[in-house]
Amino acid sequence: MDKIEDLFIPCKDKNLHLQKVSFVSISFWEDAWIRFKKNKLAFGSLIFLLILIFMAILGPFISNHTYFETHLHLKNEKPSKEFWFGTDELGRDIFTRIWWGARISLFVGISAAFIDMIIGVFYGAFSGLSGGKTDEIMMRFADILHSLPYLLVVILLMVVMGPGIPTIILAMTITGWINMARIVRAQILQLKELDFVLAARSLGAGFSRILIQHLIPNTLGSVITTMTLTIPAAIFTEAFLSFLGLGVQAPIASWGTMASDGLSALRYYPWRLFFPAAFISLTMLSFNLVGDGLRDALDPRLRS
Repeated sequence: MDKIEDLFIPCKDKNLHLQKVSFVSISFWEDAWIRFKKNKLAFGSLIFLLILIFMAILGPFISNHTYFETHLHLKNEKPSKEFWFGTDELGRDIFTRIWWGARISLFVGISAAFIDMIIGVFYGAFSGLSGGKTDEIMMRFADILHSLPYLLVVILLMVVMGPGIPTIILAMTITGWINMARIVRAQILQLKELDFVLAARSLGAGFSRILIQHLIPNTLGSVITTMTLTIPAAIFTEAFLSFLGLGVQAPIASWGTMASDGLSALRYYPWRLFFPAAFISLTMLSFNLVGDGLRDALDPRLRS
């Protein structure tokens, strides 16, 4: 009988390269970022938003004018080297006021979306994991809040608190978190039936541990996408309320107040309405495109 050593052929050095890993594994988030960059429209929109944020921070310092500085002898000037976006009815530089308005719009939009995310994620996750009567009562309460007329809530808050940025944010977040809660609840109802939740329970994990460490992290894809799509809605709401005179009050610059002031001068001085309206539209479009790109990038079914 042959020896065991004779049954094997030693591997030569030239064949060692066959044992090397042919590709480097990447994580879910790295793969999502690679696929997001391939979406040219979404990636270009992200670059535009980064530039917008940069200009909102430094834009007012580029100009030699402040957002409340008036020059009555230079009112309604066309765009020029001195006033890049022209001036308004009080001779104020529209370029500077645009970037001050960007600060307000982005702050309101991001703040409202962040608060909606915090409330909606924990409310929806708790409701979905609890199930039964608790889930039924919590979601019916959310339905009652969602049925309240939005403008009525805003007007009541304006009477009680007075107009201003805190009132706008509060008005948007009173019912704005409900959509996030419903999305997270739907995700939790699916996830809690999977084997990893059963394994966590069998190992003694409690309600809060399963919720915070196992279920909520698995909903981050949907949460990020929903939050990205919530920001443009909040920006439009702020501009809409300011346009109606229920939001930011003069002399504070806001895209909504600038559009409201420019509407009456549209026929003779169209640039006064064009610039704030253009930035509102481009910002909302960019956030929506980024949200769509994130939705596709974070969808595990599209992962190659």
